[in-house]
Amino acid sequence: MSAATATRPAAPPLAPGTAPAPGYEVLAHLARTGWLDLYDAWSAERDCRCVVKVLRPDCRDEPRLGDRLVREGRWLQRFTHPHLVRAYETFESPEPLVVLETLTGETLSHLIGRLPRRAAAEDVAVLGVQLCSAMHYLHGQGLLHLDLKPANVVVECGHAKVLDLSVARAPGIAPPGVGTFGYLAPEQARGGPLSAAADVWGIGITLYELATGDVPFDIGETVDGTTDGGSAGSGSGDGRSTDGANPDWFPQLEEAAPPVTARRRLPRALAAAIDGCLRPDPAARPSIPELSCALDATLHRRRRDTPVPE
Repeated sequence: MSAATATRPAAPPLAPGTAPAPGYEVLAHLARTGWLDLYDAWSAERDCRCVVKVLRPDCRDEPRLGDRLVREGRWLQRFTHPHLVRAYETFESPEPLVVLETLTGETLSHLIGRLPRRAAAEDVAVLGVQLCSAMHYLHGQGLLHLDLKPANVVVECGHAKVLDLSVARAPGIAPPGVGTFGYLAPEQARGGPLSAAADVWGIGITLYELATGDVPFDIGETVDGTTDGGSAGSGSGDGRSTDGANPDWFPQLEEAAPPVTARRRLPRALAAAIDGCLRPDPAARPSIPELSCALDATLHRRRRDTPVPE
């Protein structure tokens, strides 16, 4: 986000009844992020509710952000996977806008904060298998997600859907700081070549937080914002934006993640799978298929070890 945008007073969100695009009516404002507004809206054509994602009024003069939103919308319209959110329509004018399906579950970050007890080991493994499935598909489309975190996963009745491709990009060289500060793989923090291993880290740190209730690193009071190496924050709506400022300090570059069993007792195989995702060297992490198999094996092992009621 530019300095001018950062100092400009934010305009109020659209009022209920406003038509952000032909055939859509705003029902309520859902969230405001570093550069986006999200609305609960009604689709006349589909006769159902949907989510409309638009640039904040104070960000509409930044073409780069509009291009980024349109790119994400087109990807989500084209992709079809049970664990990725769907987009119905994408508009370039009069303002960039994406129409997404309404998800009736809650984000994993809200779920973690609401649950009185930490998630069961089997639920952690099931979620991991679903995230592996989504990433396997996304990588097959030539993209890395690069911002896997509990705020970008919605869960309903045990079924997960991944949100937010706003910082997704093809494998290759990337500037430092692409993603969300507390969740960056070390290679994302440093900048340079990124591969599928960065999303393996994202799966691992998400499962770590689900299992323990916290991220593996002490990030102090640093904001949980998302950057694309010098741009505005994430469209997830969770946490405050870094407003494009890359932090000078990344704990994941200074220390290895502590074993998950230091925070919580887990079955040995599940703990090993999570710890393997968080190895500092991307080459030492499992591949997505290897991780999926390891997590799935923990589920089968638990079922074999569970006594059958007589």
